[in-house]
Amino acid sequence: MAGTIVSRGPDDAGVWADGSGIGLAHRRLSILDLSAAGHQPMTGPSGRHVIVFNGEIYNHLDLRRELEQSGLAPGWRGHSDTETLLAGFAAWGIRATVERCIGMFAFAVWDTQARVLTLGRDRLGEKPLYYGWQGAGDEACFLFGSELQALRAHPRCAADVDRDALCLLMRYNYIPAPHSIYRGISKLPAGCLLTVSLDRREPRIEAYWSLVEVAVAGSRAPFAGSDQEAADALEDLLKSAVRQQMLADVPLGAFLSGGIDSSTVVALMQAQSARPVKTFSIGFHEQDYNEAEHAQAVARHLGTEHTELYVTPEQALDVIPRLPDLYSEPFADSSQIPTFLVAQLARRHVTVALSGDAGDELFAGYGRYLHNSRRWNRFARVPHGLRRLAAAGIRTLSPEAWNAVFRPLRPVLPGPLRSALAGEKMHRGARMLSAGRIDDLYLESITRWEPADVVIGGREPPTCLRGRPLPLEGLDDIQRLMVLDTVSYLPDDILAKVDRAAMGVSLEGRMPFQDHRVVEFAWRLPQSMKLRGGTTKWILRQVLYRHVPRELIERPKMGFSVPVDHWLRGPLRDWAESLLDESRLRREGFLRPEPIRRMWAEHVSGRHNGQYPLWGVLMFQAWLERTRERGASGAGLEG
Repeated sequence: MAGTIVSRGPDDAGVWADGSGIGLAHRRLSILDLSAAGHQPMTGPSGRHVIVFNGEIYNHLDLRRELEQSGLAPGWRGHSDTETLLAGFAAWGIRATVERCIGMFAFAVWDTQARVLTLGRDRLGEKPLYYGWQGAGDEACFLFGSELQALRAHPRCAADVDRDALCLLMRYNYIPAPHSIYRGISKLPAGCLLTVSLDRREPRIEAYWSLVEVAVAGSRAPFAGSDQEAADALEDLLKSAVRQQMLADVPLGAFLSGGIDSSTVVALMQAQSARPVKTFSIGFHEQDYNEAEHAQAVARHLGTEHTELYVTPEQALDVIPRLPDLYSEPFADSSQIPTFLVAQLARRHVTVALSGDAGDELFAGYGRYLHNSRRWNRFARVPHGLRRLAAAGIRTLSPEAWNAVFRPLRPVLPGPLRSALAGEKMHRGARMLSAGRIDDLYLESITRWEPADVVIGGREPPTCLRGRPLPLEGLDDIQRLMVLDTVSYLPDDILAKVDRAAMGVSLEGRMPFQDHRVVEFAWRLPQSMKLRGGTTKWILRQVLYRHVPRELIERPKMGFSVPVDHWLRGPLRDWAESLLDESRLRREGFLRPEPIRRMWAEHVSGRHNGQYPLWGVLMFQAWLERTRERGASGAGLEG
């Protein structure tokens, strides 16, 4: 199992077993304490706890001092954060230790006395952790690991595709926790601890930290200082987070796009470094997708040691066959391609790279927040009953029937209704009209496919966006959307994308905006300090402008993307056509060919840009193909 994730830990390997069916295995990427004293699995001084740990505890030296001052410190063998964790578990208990930690982590610790296994994951979900019982009766095994391929390597793992999870993939282009693509295998939610034992096989999950509670509490006790005081406090917290995350016994650098978030991180790194910080960016020759020149200007101003790579379409396309193995379950955020390329570039020079991820979710950076809020304000003026009635009228005809109605009228219809997909657009509009709250409207705005239209035999599970509403009393509409993104899109898309891309080349990614002290402070800031006069991230900009001239930053948000829409009509067309072949889709039996083929035909013709929904289907198809090549037991054959 450990051998399948060598890229996550190429420097060392270890296995521990107690002879009664309990085993732990670890692959190590050495960051702190490169000596043998950092070897894992690691046993605590008393022998009670045995741990495998992935991640970093940034304040572990502070925890060591606390243990020493309390007379609870063992005789230290080395200076790794793993050893600090074990000492904390012995002194304070597992939960109390985790609550003291600032960091990113996933761990499994076996209590040899209580015969209990505890799994833990960091507050925001930077590090992945999969788990589940596989097999039946006395043959059942509880498996866990950082990536699905580790579990899949175990002979008890059935690896049957979960069609319900496939519904989620089709809607979001990622699979939200706690679900995974395999039946019976789950993701541990962020901020949670899980306990399980041979005597009590049903896992118990408890949250030790909750973003929802943090957001609601912050809105009820907002920061009362001036703009200047808020900027000062935010800068101090970010400086502390950056300083702690610069602790490493290996070369360290940062990703730099030239945008607000990464520029802030790099500026605060350089302000606390005696030598030029190593920064990395990639550029594209297609001007609409190129941010490298902006990154170069920021790097020049800050005096960093900057490395950039202009990527050819051939280099980017060469990444695509690697994606199913990198992500271990189907994942369809196309920015996974440039993310891997910049990680690959950085790994040639450093072992750790800081990034600016999570700034958008904390400081209202996405344009879709304001867009959906304005749209909802318009919709809400019309009584819900009337909107539902209008939506029901639209739905009296199927999408196919609407397409037939519009077909002879296309020359005189407005642009959106000339498409062969006009019926699908009518039904999407109906779902927006019938929204009862902004959450429903937002869900529709980010939906790639309506799962019932495209997945065969699956039932879509509820999520925080589609199911029981989160308890977000006191938050305004935009704050609601920020919370929804932070508990779903951030961990299950953004953080998964960065973790797999970086660890795929044995690079550790760190994210100062994910420091929970920064998160908790950001949620205390009044919304007017985040969105002001149509300007997003207003307070974060005030911090950045102390280090970087405004004119280097002020420009429209571009995003980190590649021209997949053009590639699917050009160099990727044959690859996509093979994966979307109608007879193939029918034979495999997971996805309905008709809507997919309609979307594909519209995209290839140039009449409609279907890159986002099509990329989700293509990534599932490519993953399914690769899974069958590996010969996983039953994978892709049942669901």
